[in-house]
Amino acid sequence: MKEMLITLLIPLAGTTLGAAMVFLLKDQLSLKLEKALLGFAAGVMMAASVWSLIIPSIAMAEAQNVIGWLPAAAGFLGGMGFLLLLDTYVPHLHLDSDKPEGKNFSRLQKTTMMLFAVTLHNIPEGMAVGVTYAGVMAENAGINMMAAFALSIGIAIQNFPEGAIVSLPLKREGLSKGRCFYYGVLSGIVEPIAGFITILFVGQMTPILPYLLSFAAGAMMYVVIEELIPEAQMGDHSNIGTVGAGLGFALMMVLDVALG
Repeated sequence: MKEMLITLLIPLAGTTLGAAMVFLLKDQLSLKLEKALLGFAAGVMMAASVWSLIIPSIAMAEAQNVIGWLPAAAGFLGGMGFLLLLDTYVPHLHLDSDKPEGKNFSRLQKTTMMLFAVTLHNIPEGMAVGVTYAGVMAENAGINMMAAFALSIGIAIQNFPEGAIVSLPLKREGLSKGRCFYYGVLSGIVEPIAGFITILFVGQMTPILPYLLSFAAGAMMYVVIEELIPEAQMGDHSNIGTVGAGLGFALMMVLDVALG
């Protein structure tokens, strides 16, 4: 139980520390730094999808005498479809945008929709941590505790800039620093909740774990392709986002291989 709580809460700690930047920084993040951080987050999530989720999914399927690529491909596409549905129907507003997305957003405040947008990003990350820990519990999944910690640490690292990117723009909307910090932390709370629900669900259905590992990967890749990469590449200095993505990918790869 203690290890599970630590694994689930590490990513939230990253978001909390990032949101706390609203108390330390007087101005907004520079455009170049924001692009670098968005790219970095995209790189971490891409590497985590491959090394922490898809590769273990294939290995576990083969250990179950199932065609390795079948659960990986089916789960991956299912995860993409799940996030597509959420993106289509949940009302949300992306940072630095005045065009709401989703359904029935007319009655919601701007800050609420911005919070929903970040929450959508965090759901697949929480699922990824939860399904990886469930793999540790399954014992025959080929996933050890260090691999679960590596994924949690990697997501926490990319959550740090995400927390800052959430809280600082809210200050620009006229909110107090305390409320900006509160909303930043609140956006990350969905991760341990999603992770815990996933652990409960997978604990009863271990045979489908390969599908759920790749499902989480597909959900994370949707966020990367739909939001993080486009935002990191907008306007001038797009190469900064590209470099950030490369650094994030390399760091997450090293964490997973070294600790996993």
